[in-house]
Amino acid sequence: MIEAHFGESPPLSIGVEEELMILDAETFEPVGASELFVGPHEAGLLKTELHASVVELATGICTTVDEAVDALRSLRSAAASIAAANGLAIAAAGAHPTARLGSLPVVPEERYESMVRTLGFAARRQEVNGLHVHVGVPSGEASWERLESVLCWLPVVLALSANSPFLDGEETGMLSNRAPILAELPRGGPPPPFDSYADWEAWIERLTRLGVLVDYTRIWWDVRPHPRLGTLEIRIADQPTSLERTALLVALLRSLVERAPSRSTDRGDYLQNRWSAARYGLDAELIHPDGKSVVPARALARELLGYDPPEPEATLLRGAPELVAETLRF
Repeated sequence: MIEAHFGESPPLSIGVEEELMILDAETFEPVGASELFVGPHEAGLLKTELHASVVELATGICTTVDEAVDALRSLRSAAASIAAANGLAIAAAGAHPTARLGSLPVVPEERYESMVRTLGFAARRQEVNGLHVHVGVPSGEASWERLESVLCWLPVVLALSANSPFLDGEETGMLSNRAPILAELPRGGPPPPFDSYADWEAWIERLTRLGVLVDYTRIWWDVRPHPRLGTLEIRIADQPTSLERTALLVALLRSLVERAPSRSTDRGDYLQNRWSAARYGLDAELIHPDGKSVVPARALARELLGYDPPEPEATLLRGAPELVAETLRF
């Protein structure tokens, strides 16, 4: 049995992780300096990620969206202060606009080095940044039921969050280049349609026994159960630049976990919608969750938010990519 702590935090508790870029303060090119940032903070933790040019901000367990956003504000400020003291800058987006994929240093820790040994260039290409939102759920079975129920809406979340329109210095036409890069990993994209949490757990345990997985954290689906934290972890969103966009997405995802009607999500529809949202953002045409019509992503976002959705940050990034990095500072 996988160690599980479902139901041990308040209902719908929130934990948020932001992946921020470490840049040279003058050139705005990535710098492998995450070791300068790592450590505890009163609002959470500053942590390493796969690449040494990224620092992850992780809140503690929060009971409200406002509490989580306040914690992120404090963590962003702490990271920015450390950067300024070392001739660096902190910036936020789904990907750096000019850095060549596969060129950035990996953190010299075994868990990351083993990932690169196993996955090769697909791992090295993961120089992209996401917003991960954990929402507390009462049980393993509830985590899988909620996963199925929110999954059909996650392409709308991707459309709202799209913030990586450049790849290797080119404006590719995709508003989220991060989404297809993540899908290059094994066990990426949507989770398979297991019948229950117990079936998912049995699958994880079998692949672990076979040596295919170290543990379930080596699964990079857009949404996954996280039993050790007692949460459903939603990983679809590009990293926002503004804290205001992070706040919108955190509130939306918590609301989806709380209120999305129970349903099973057609994986073929999901893959089509995921690509369309990454390509066009809110201008995408998406298959409605009921499977009966095609509707604008903007209309689905309005349905979820109750107001006209703000444009994805990617649409604000125009012009030469070498000039964009400075605009990603906050």
